[in-house]
Amino acid sequence: MSYLYLAFAIIAEVIATSSLRATEEFTKPIPTLIMVAGYGLAFYFMTLALRTLPLGFTYAVWSGLGIILISIIGIIFYDERLDLAATLGMTMIIIGVLIIHLFSKTVKH
Repeated sequence: MSYLYLAFAIIAEVIATSSLRATEEFTKPIPTLIMVAGYGLAFYFMTLALRTLPLGFTYAVWSGLGIILISIIGIIFYDERLDLAATLGMTMIIIGVLIIHLFSKTVKH
């Protein structure tokens, strides 16, 4: 269940962060409410994941996958482009999360 909670936390955080631009500096009420609710849910689900998952692992996966998903949303919805350095860096994040998940003894497999 902890991994499911972590997935929900990541999804909620990505929705909240994606809504930030749409808030137009908190002048638009609907995107602002989505952002606040998203961050609230993200931290709630993260606390549930932390019942059994180590803090460092949880935060690494949450932030790493969040960065990648937000970047993809930026490309799709905001016409943002990533250069080679950004793409390489995100590839290293993915590799790092996989290494932690597949080989680290800090996480129960």
